[in-house]
Order: sequence, then C-alpha cells, then structure tokens
Amino acid sequence: MALLSLRGVRLSLGGPPLLDGVDLAIERGDRVGLLGRNGEGKSTLLRVLDGVLEPEEGEVLRQNGLRVARLEQEVPEGDLGTVGEVVGRAPGTSARQAERTLSRMGLDGAVPFAPLSAGMKRRVLLAAAIAPEPDVLLLDEPTNHLDIEAIAWLEDFIGRYEGTLVFVTHDRAFLAKLATRIVEVDRGKLYDWSCDYPTFLVRREQVLAAEQRQAALFDKKLAQEEVWIRQGIQARRTRNEGRVRALESLRVQRKDRRERVGAPKAYAQEAERSGTLVVRAEGVGFAYGEKTIVRDLSTTVTRGEKVAVVGPNGAGKTTLLRLLLGELTPTAGSIRRGTNLEVAYFDQLRATLEEDKTVAENVSAYDSIVVDGVSRHIYSYLGDFLFTPERSQRPARFLSGGERNRLLLAKLFTRPSNMLVMDEPTNDLDVETLELLESLLAGYGGTVLLVSHDRAFLENVATTVLRLDPGGEVSEFPGGTDDWLRNKHAGPKVAAASKPEFAPPPRREARKLSFRQQRDLDELPARIDALEAAIAAHQVAQADPFYYRREPAAIARDAADGQALAASLAEAYRTWEELEAVRA
Repeated sequence: MALLSLRGVRLSLGGPPLLDGVDLAIERGDRVGLLGRNGEGKSTLLRVLDGVLEPEEGEVLRQNGLRVARLEQEVPEGDLGTVGEVVGRAPGTSARQAERTLSRMGLDGAVPFAPLSAGMKRRVLLAAAIAPEPDVLLLDEPTNHLDIEAIAWLEDFIGRYEGTLVFVTHDRAFLAKLATRIVEVDRGKLYDWSCDYPTFLVRREQVLAAEQRQAALFDKKLAQEEVWIRQGIQARRTRNEGRVRALESLRVQRKDRRERVGAPKAYAQEAERSGTLVVRAEGVGFAYGEKTIVRDLSTTVTRGEKVAVVGPNGAGKTTLLRLLLGELTPTAGSIRRGTNLEVAYFDQLRATLEEDKTVAENVSAYDSIVVDGVSRHIYSYLGDFLFTPERSQRPARFLSGGERNRLLLAKLFTRPSNMLVMDEPTNDLDVETLELLESLLAGYGGTVLLVSHDRAFLENVATTVLRLDPGGEVSEFPGGTDDWLRNKHAGPKVAAASKPEFAPPPRREARKLSFRQQRDLDELPARIDALEAAIAAHQVAQADPFYYRREPAAIARDAADGQALAASLAEAYRTWEELEAVRA
C-alpha cells in the first residue's frame, strides 16, 4: 500500500483548476521531483499532501501514523526566538532530536533567528523539517538562498536520507543528482514519468512534439468541418445530422482544451556602450566596525564580462556588489568606475515591488510602455513574461515566488542598461524561464555582475568567478562554476593566474618592439573597430521585438556568437595594452 495517495482530487482556488481530478501514489523510498511552470500548482499540491489544504473533490489517503513534514518556500518574518527554539518547536520533535539535528547541520542553537541571512534562515527551517524524522519529507524549493557548499551538503544529506521525499526545485543539477521519479504538474493534470531527470527531458520533448502534431490535426479537421457547415443552402438541406453533432462535439473539445503555457519572451534593452573599463578595484577593504567583509581586493572588470560572485551565506556578497557599484565607500584601497555606465539592479529582497499595487502598476503607472522606442500596451508587454491580463490586474502580494521574480525582471527590463547587476535572480524561476534568462545574459552586450547559487545557471553564463570567504578574502577564478569547483583547492593565486589581466602590467624596462609585434599593434585599432561594430550589430538584432520568437537553437547560436565576439574584443584590448606597455 502507498504511504500517501490522491484519488480524483480537484482544487481550483477560484481560477482554472490547479488539480483537475488527479491521482497520485507516493511509495516508500520514492524521491519524487515535482516539476511544472510557475503558477501551475506545485506548492498547492505539497500543501494538499501535507493535509493543510483540503481538496474540493476527491480524497487524500494516508497510512495510519504517517509522519509528514514540509519545508515551505517562503521564509517567515518576525522574531521567532533562537535557532534552537525554531528547530525545537517543530511538531513531534524531541529535545534530543533537535540537539542532534543542530549538530549535524552545524547550527548554533543559541543564535537569534531574526538577524540571520535569508540563506541561514532557510537552513534552520530545513533543520526544523528534518528534526522529527518524518516518513515523508516535502521540500518546496529547498536550495533557495543556500550557498553552493550548502547545496552540496544538502545533496549529500538527501542522498543518504532513508525516508520518502517529494521536492519542488528548479535547480537542474540538484534534480539530476537526486530525483528517481519525475511528476509534472501541467494544466491541472499530473504526469508521472517514472524516470530520472535526464531521461525525463528526452521523453517529454517526444511527448510534446506528438501532442503538437495531434493538436494541429484536430484543428485542421475542425476547420474543414466549419467550412462544410457554412456551405450553401442546398448543402445544408442535405447535410448529415450525425456530422453536425460531431462538429458540435469538436467545438466543445476545442473550447475545453487547455493550451500549454508558452515560453517567456523577455529581452534586455541595451543603452549606449560603456567604456572598456567598467570597474577597477585596487587593495580594497571594507568593514562594519570590527567585522571585516572584504580584504585586499584587487580586480578589473571590463565591458562584456559576466562576473559571478559566490561564497557562503552571510559572507557579504551583496555588500561586495554595492562596493563595486559605488553604493558603499571602501574603508581601504580605491575603486575606479568606468564611463557612461547605465546600471539596472535586480534586488534580492524584492524591495522594489509594491505589494498593494497590481502587477501592471508595479511596472508602469500608465496603460502603455515604450520598449526600444516602440509603444506597447502594458498587458502586451507583461504577456511576454507570462502574465495574463487577468493576472496583471491582481495585487503583487498574491504572486508566487517565481511570478514575483518574473515581475521584477519585467520591471527591470523596461529601462535601457549597459550593466546588469543581478542579486539572486534565479530563485523560484521555472526551468523554461531560467533557460531564457541564461540565453539573454549570454547574448547581452553589456557587463553582468551576478550573485546566484544555481550551479547550472552560473556555468552557462559566467566568464569569471569571484569567491568571497567569510574572512573577507576574495579569490578570482576564470570560467564558470565547474572551473571554480575544480580549481578552488589550488588556492587563489594559482587559480587567478590563468585569467587574462586587462589592467596594464607593471612598467618594465623599455625595449623596441619586434617587427611582428609592431605589425600587430598597427593592426589592432582596425580590428577593435570591426569587433565593436559586429557586437553593435548583434545587439541591434537582439533588440528586435520579434527576435525571441525564433527557434531556441538559433537564439542559442546567436548567444554563443555574441559571447565569442565579446571574448575576442577583450583579448584584442589585452594585447594592445600589453604591447603598449612593452613599447613604453
């Protein structure tokens, strides 16, 4: 007998059914990855399984004495006492269980909960869910706000966890490592794939392609029958009444068909290019009182780089971003920022969303909005971010976590920029939106400073990794997170040595350039002009409103081309500065 079952469960919550007569059986030892687009009802399904939300129809069956615990998506606010009290208050948790869990997760029970970072709060709440040793553990976005090392710890913990697990996550690496079964929520139905995540991706593409073919054949038949029913009087006098009834049935089926939610079509408006130098930090330090956040940071960020800032929760990654942006003044060293910077900032804490205003009002106070010089109705623009007109009229406080992130992206991209600063943009986003954001950032001609704990996302976007340790030391690594994870044990000096340095090297004894070096130096200005022109043309093409209606493969190729052009330009500038330094 299954530990937990749904039979004919229906739940709508005032809109189209989120669960439309669904069945589901959770067996002992299952590790179910629960997938679906934002707003499809994944968190709702977890609450039904937990018993805190009753279905409108159908039944939920549980084995006698079944213990179920759930980690919610949102972090509660307010004073909840100490870490130990939060864990100890979990239903069914003994003092011994709480103490053992705190020890296993490296948590100090005496520390107050309220001042902790969002990531540390998440870890404490995870401890509270695990402490009572439930039979079924329900996790709603368990990796949100966890740093990369903490996610690795969680993967290892769940890998050894002997209970049954149902989890919602958009962390593709986490899914691929842990899920042994995939259940997808799609248009009110549950689809049980009974396979791991990589296999699911292949099978789903095949099923969706077949579904599209069937829908196209259905629509063709319906169109043919509509033509027949509208024929002349003589045809209507002799028409087959059975065929008429069949047409009526086809019309009902078409009306009731729920289309799969389309892909988002976001793109960033780009301002005029910034100068080649974006930020140069030399010997920078920063401290709050006696607490050192950043120690002796020296780095150079040039136009077009995609810099990922990683590190443990509470280390000060957001503080480092604010230092580089000039929002904070260093307590040691100096920071020079380049010219013509137009910065758009994605805020981790969603502080720029006004909860009582509607989705549309959060983006614009008017019915229309100008995007890349073209006036668009606000509902049309929000439709690119998968907000229907009805959803656009709802207050922001009713949005799910993923919808809130999409709204913030919609607001962010209303203004042109040549520098995007994104603090945890990936939290709660569904896989399709994550992939779109990856493509957008990879093809963005400006500079990106990025904080995220999504390893797949960082690997696909970042060209440089800055690792901030709790003691304030910053290590620089070329490449994405895979490169960083491979090289981090080599130490910052070894790892950073392979990254091209765009600042002019120390002055050396003057010497004459070789014939080949002089030729290269003479040719570089024209090459740089050509590369900059190619990048500008690439950016103009991406600004076309219809650009993201193309095939995803074509967009991905363009993104790769754009990244290659940016890398070539950076290399050309580096070579120019090196040759000038030799000649000086």
